Amino acid sequence: MQIQISGQHIHITPALRERVEQQVDRFERLFDNIKALDVVLSVDKNEHKAGGTLHCAGTRLHADGIARLEDDNKNDTLYTAIDAMIAKLADQLKKHKEKLKDHHNHEVRDGRVASS
Repeated sequence: MQIQISGQHIHITPALRERVEQQVDRFERLFDNIKALDVVLSVDKNEHKAGGTLHCAGTRLHADGIARLEDDNKNDTLYTAIDAMIAKLADQLKKHKEKLKDHHNHEVRDGRVASS
């Protein structure tokens, strides 16, 4: 899988890159046909954002993770945004995989047709 990480108003540190790459292992366990992941990290005044687009066979999934700066919790907000984005993409990937799965039992249907 190809991973592209870019930043708006932020320098992408090796720690941020490593965090995204660690979380991406989830996708590879869920679905085999993933081609690429594009991640855009950005910092505004009071919020850190992580947006991700997952390119799969047949579709593109997109999710945003947002972490707002508050007075009591100013640490690790960009990491929180990355984790939220990855969790949303994982949920969407599970849903996409369920849509692709055939829920009809062909063996039972074929058996009924043969016995008739």
